[in-house]
Amino acid sequence: MASALETEEQARNRFQSELEFVQCLANPNYLNFLAQRGYLREKPFVNYLKYLLYWKDPEYAKYLKYPQSLHMLELLQYEHFRKELVNAQCAKFIDEQQLLHWQHYSRKRTRLQQVLAEQQQHSNATAK
Repeated sequence: MASALETEEQARNRFQSELEFVQCLANPNYLNFLAQRGYLREKPFVNYLKYLLYWKDPEYAKYLKYPQSLHMLELLQYEHFRKELVNAQCAKFIDEQQLLHWQHYSRKRTRLQQVLAEQQQHSNATAK
């Protein structure tokens, strides 16, 4: 007789599968693929996307390697956004914007790290 409750192994497999899927949402080309094949118009799939919003909770979000996937998951809650994803140009634009954001973030982070290192060197020199 099958148990109505999920076993620990089943829960772990579900967690891993949902984690992988949510992270895939960071890829605009994958979103375009889903839209072109009609998944984003299907009510059960849209309900699944709504269910996945629990990944925004810090308890779960800490496992995500691609935080932009949460933003995409949020945008996928809107029908207009889901409809626009059918257009390859929309996916291309999102992809380009993500790249620009990453480049700006990387440069800003590098500058910040340099400033902090210089401040630490200065404080170490004055402490002597």
